[in-house]
Amino acid sequence: MKEPQITPVIPKTAWVADTAVIRGNVTLGEDVSIWFGAALRGDEAPIRVGAQSNVQDGAVLHVSNGFPCVVGRRVTIGHRAIVHGCTVEDGALIGMGAIVLDGARVGAGAVVAAGAVVSPGMDIPPGTLVLGVPARVFGPLNEKQKQMGETAVANYLANKEAYRQGKF
Repeated sequence: MKEPQITPVIPKTAWVADTAVIRGNVTLGEDVSIWFGAALRGDEAPIRVGAQSNVQDGAVLHVSNGFPCVVGRRVTIGHRAIVHGCTVEDGALIGMGAIVLDGARVGAGAVVAAGAVVSPGMDIPPGTLVLGVPARVFGPLNEKQKQMGETAVANYLANKEAYRQGKF
């Protein structure tokens, strides 16, 4: 007998682009936005995306057996980033094309620079900037860097509403 299909949980306040794909054990929080071409595949473990987070165009969230993908509140996951079987805490920003691998933890408010590769199991301290391949902690965020995440969240919340209202 075939097992019942696991259906994603998507609240009415979330917005999912028509070309995004969400399958399996995936739960989105309130006011989350999932943009064009993004893929969230919770097949081997769950994916959780916290309230007001945004998963931008072409990003991939996936899991490994024993490694769920947990994304906190007010997180930005940039275009074409890969977030795989890891934890991204509240207010963090994952830059465009960055890769965060199994068992890694991105601390609250941290920024993973565009193109960085966060190794499996790496623990990134809160409020720090990491960059490079493999990623290394560069140091604490300056004031401008601290604002990047909040600015992105505000912009994507506004964009979500504009798309919901059919302005684009």
